Amino acid sequence: MQRLQQWLILPLLTTLCWLGLILGEGSLTTGAIAEAAPLTPGWVSPVVAYLPPGNAITDGKALLRYALPIENKDIRKVQKELEDLSQWLRSSRWGPISGDVKKVARTISRRREAILADVPADRRDRATVLLDQLEAGIDPIYEAVDNRDKEGIWLARAELLDTVGAIEELMVEGFPFEVPAEYDSLPQLKGRATVVFETTKGAITAVVDGYSAPVTAGNFVDLVQRGFYDDMPFIRAEDNYVLQTGDPPGPDEGFIDPKTKQYRAIPLEILVQGDDAPVYGATLEFLGRYLEDPVLPFSAFGTLGMARPESDPDGGSSQFFFFLFEPELTPAGLNLLDGRYAVFGYVVDGKDVLDTLGQGDTIQSARVVAGLDNLVSPQG
Repeated sequence: MQRLQQWLILPLLTTLCWLGLILGEGSLTTGAIAEAAPLTPGWVSPVVAYLPPGNAITDGKALLRYALPIENKDIRKVQKELEDLSQWLRSSRWGPISGDVKKVARTISRRREAILADVPADRRDRATVLLDQLEAGIDPIYEAVDNRDKEGIWLARAELLDTVGAIEELMVEGFPFEVPAEYDSLPQLKGRATVVFETTKGAITAVVDGYSAPVTAGNFVDLVQRGFYDDMPFIRAEDNYVLQTGDPPGPDEGFIDPKTKQYRAIPLEILVQGDDAPVYGATLEFLGRYLEDPVLPFSAFGTLGMARPESDPDGGSSQFFFFLFEPELTPAGLNLLDGRYAVFGYVVDGKDVLDTLGQGDTIQSARVVAGLDNLVSPQG
């Protein structure tokens, strides 16, 4: 009986902690700290009752791979087998590691043509080279397994997954949905872009995902290109929670478009797993979809989230935050940021630097180093 009570109470305490952080502190809102909102049982209960099995994916690169709009089951199978090696590595299960690697090799060998069939013809030569690299990269894992070399397996696995991701990106053809015409006046990212932040503590690299959040990502990349974030201080830092920036000096708490002289407001934009396009302008909680999972969740250290006024889903502009993931605070299925704030990318390099940053540190510069051609300027 005592174990059952702990199983029920601990998630509830976690949930209440998050409610206190989000609704009481107002840390992700722009401007002044938000007034605490009432905690109603009708809002809390459905979330606590939802206790899905398994663990959240906590690697930003993995989340970006899974978020690509492709349907090739064979390359996804290769990816999953390689991703799942992590669980065997943690427990030093050498047999399952060897078995899963054999499955990867078998799929690549037997299903090569089926994988290449989903790559556009003009990219197929490049995909063939990458598949060859993938096959060649399996032998080092076998050798590392024989030597019981965990680090060697981690490194070889990471290289293979980067190659898998590159193949998957080649499969994406066109843009997967139409953005509502009402957002034509905002910049949009029709694909992905890579941004490098130079900070007072070192460099951080992030991948911004326009496939899942084209308006949010487009606004961000546009601001980076304008040099908006250069010499921008971090204005709020909370241990194991968030590191926030993007508040320009002066009375304005967002970006004022020099052409229109107006505050550029960005809609809340969330793509839900299984949906063909994002939902706009409302939280998943408001829509009664609080049990559904976003394609880009707050489950990785270095998640890029869009800040906004607590009372206005469509009031975001330039302020954003790095989510400082803490597993004890965000168990799978109980992350109350998901569906309430937009995610538009993940840090893929420099996490050690991000871990040292705090209030008072500065983004010295932010630059788009890849994917700028995916940025679409406002229409009209």
